Amino acid sequence: MTDDDRDLPTELTDAEVVAERWDGADLSGRTFQRVSFLDVDLTETAGTGVTFEHCTFRDCDLNAVRFTDSAFVNCTFIRSSLFGARLEGCKLVGTQFERCRFGAFEAVGGSWRFVRMPAADLRKTTFRRVDLREADLSGAKLGGATLHHLDLLGAELHHTDFTGADLRGSDLSTFDLRTTTVRRAIVDLDQAVALVRSLGIDVREEVPLDPAL
Repeated sequence: MTDDDRDLPTELTDAEVVAERWDGADLSGRTFQRVSFLDVDLTETAGTGVTFEHCTFRDCDLNAVRFTDSAFVNCTFIRSSLFGARLEGCKLVGTQFERCRFGAFEAVGGSWRFVRMPAADLRKTTFRRVDLREADLSGAKLGGATLHHLDLLGAELHHTDFTGADLRGSDLSTFDLRTTTVRRAIVDLDQAVALVRSLGIDVREEVPLDPAL
């Protein structure tokens, strides 16, 4: 174990899968509880209705996986790769990611409440219609990401960087522009008003011009 490993989260598990190749497997309908996956190749693994509960993925390859209506509840991902992965309608409540690589990752729908992704590099990722309430995105890099119609109520966004991100349709009501970076971000008109109000500026309708003046 390296010095860095001592700082990584650990999860009490009942079974281990070590250095196996599951690439291309269909895991539909299967359930895994308290399983530790170490150095497992899950490339292009797919499945519908798969359930992982209290599982740990350490140094795993999850590139190009495809999971639909599946669950990763209270799981931990450590130094794992998710390039090109797609999760649709999945539940990741309470799951945490540490030092993972995302690349062209895509999440569509689903509940990601209480997910922990502090300091994650999420540049160029895509999240659409995802519930991220109470998620920890502090220090995360989301430059250039597509973030449409997200519920970010109560999310931790301290020092989160949204430079150039497309935020249209997302709830920005709790953004604090003193600690969150939104330079060159794309927003709609209602969002622009919400961001201005977050600075304490009173936004009102334009005063009509008096023709007598």
